[in-house]
Amino acid sequence: MNKELLETTAQAMVAKGKGILAMDESTGTCVKRFVKYGIECTFETRRVYRSLLLTTPNLADYIAGAILYDETIRQQVTGSNVPMPAYMAANGIIPGIKVDMGAKPLAGHPGQVVTEGLDGLRERLAEYRELGARFAKWRAVINIGEGLPTQAGIEANAHALARYAALVQEAGLVPIVEPEVLMDGNHTIERCYEVTAVTLQSVFAALFQQGVYLEGIVLKPSMVISGKECPQRAAPEQVAAETVRCLRDHVPAAVPGIAFLSGGQSSAEATWHLSLMNQLGGVPWALSFSYGRALQQEALETWHGSDANIPAAQAAFRQRASLVAAAATGQYTPEMENS
Repeated sequence: MNKELLETTAQAMVAKGKGILAMDESTGTCVKRFVKYGIECTFETRRVYRSLLLTTPNLADYIAGAILYDETIRQQVTGSNVPMPAYMAANGIIPGIKVDMGAKPLAGHPGQVVTEGLDGLRERLAEYRELGARFAKWRAVINIGEGLPTQAGIEANAHALARYAALVQEAGLVPIVEPEVLMDGNHTIERCYEVTAVTLQSVFAALFQQGVYLEGIVLKPSMVISGKECPQRAAPEQVAAETVRCLRDHVPAAVPGIAFLSGGQSSAEATWHLSLMNQLGGVPWALSFSYGRALQQEALETWHGSDANIPAAQAAFRQRASLVAAAATGQYTPEMENS
């Protein structure tokens, strides 16, 4: 393990005023999003769309890295013979790769899932590194419900995350550690805080047990937020304060950066929450972003599957990226949405 290289890469992934673009949607997820706008989801249309994102002018001013899907890391940028990871590296964006195989039902624990993909991961990581990846991502999913989650469910996911992270660092890549507590449900922000706290505690205990070098990871957590169906959802200021309080209590200062997932929030909501957290200050880590839909939504709506709309879609994408980047330094306000 080259600790210095891991640390340097991790710090670059959460550089001040920048974040990570999550564009690692599975083919199934792409189908759902494309169908909504009448776009045929094929190998070629997915390549065109992802090329549209990565070739947006001056993207590296706001985006430090991007997470690719297995299909995408093998594709070439539209209109060239340049592989997407090589194009990214040449234009100041660090290539990453999703390596988990998705969440599957956890045996003996109805309503809970565990992420799979450890079998053969060492060999896949070696291939991805050859293809140009410099970091990897693995998502664990924690559901909140009646009697859920159980400690067994949390620990199963924490253990898998830690084994994944150890393998990734062994391969010379930086692991993004993503424990997502889902927004689905009617739970209060207080309940979300409890579950997030226990989850983070279990994750870092497992990382320690597996010998993971904390200075060479990036944490990608969900925010402490009310469930989508909660009758009285917490105000943005409370979301920011409770999220930062939870992180202060459960995330070691050795971690270089926290890149939040948007987790079902609207683009504006996820951007405002991040800005409020950075305005609070007084934390040992960079507070950044690793958004998917919250970064891409306007671009996808504008593109609509037409080549003629690519410049406008890129302009919409660049605008959203600039707003979220401003939030990563606490300089975003909701009034900027209309500027």
